[in-house]
Amino acid sequence: MPKTSTPAQYILILIDMVEEQGFARDAVLAGTTLARTGLQGIGARVSEEDFARLVGNAFQLTGDPALGLKLGLRCNLSAHAVLGQAFMTCRDLRQVMELFLKYYHLLSPALYLEFETRDGRCYLTTVSTPVENPLTFAYELMYSAILNTLRGLLNLPELALRIEVPYPEPGHSAEYFRVFGEDVHFNAVRGRISFDAALLETALPSSNAALRTLYEEECARLLADLEEEDAVAEQALRLLRKLEGQYPQMPQIARMLNFSPRTFRRRLEQEGVSFQQLLDKVRAEHATRHLQNSRLPLSTIAYLVGFNDASNFRRAYQKWTGRSPREVRGGG
Repeated sequence: MPKTSTPAQYILILIDMVEEQGFARDAVLAGTTLARTGLQGIGARVSEEDFARLVGNAFQLTGDPALGLKLGLRCNLSAHAVLGQAFMTCRDLRQVMELFLKYYHLLSPALYLEFETRDGRCYLTTVSTPVENPLTFAYELMYSAILNTLRGLLNLPELALRIEVPYPEPGHSAEYFRVFGEDVHFNAVRGRISFDAALLETALPSSNAALRTLYEEECARLLADLEEEDAVAEQALRLLRKLEGQYPQMPQIARMLNFSPRTFRRRLEQEGVSFQQLLDKVRAEHATRHLQNSRLPLSTIAYLVGFNDASNFRRAYQKWTGRSPREVRGGG
């Protein structure tokens, strides 16, 4: 099983969408491992590299900038496999959210979310998204899939959400308003969905405590399998991405991953990487996202990724990426 991977159901829906527009399956699969095996070779999950290539092929073939929104709206409860089945057995939406927050890495291992309830609203904030696909696609897919799933669970086909995304308004923004409603906001500091907290108490008609226990046990087993196969470096990267803006020192990360600092360092050495390299990789990812998708001043971005001085950040960023912050922000 790939270390970072996507459920096969999402890939099959994407391929079906492109084929419905008259494009050949071979063209969609070009450049992926599935080009050799065909769909009969697909397992339960597909590598992020293959998914990114499929998405790139789909964009190139269809020329549809709203592909992510349309794919998300096709992701119903059955598309989420065992986790979707577990959702349907929950008592109410509050229990669904608790389950989702425990097991969403089954849907996207590289995704990190935070959830809070305050002032009568629920906020689901995106800390980081998978880096293989375009940022707009990642948010469009995720948020429209969440919307579609909530509509199906609550039997509220007209449900609208407040949506905030951390990038400028795209040329196809009319699709956002058509999908989500009028409460859509671009150029946010972070991506976020919010809705009325009263929805958490909505009872679900298919609630079944015994079945939910069985499905949750299966979710826990699948998640353990995913995490077990991850290299220590991958586990550390995942944790560092989740802790954006904090960036603990190596001993703290080691303890959080249940290693002694000595064992952690030795395991990383065996994998041919240092903690500093992992830290720099994540800081570069976070800085790049801010540079490309926000209007924050350089000094603020420097501070957010752990620098007190913008000039030191410029030098470090050039070293990490081979490009200057100005080049990345300007698209050069």
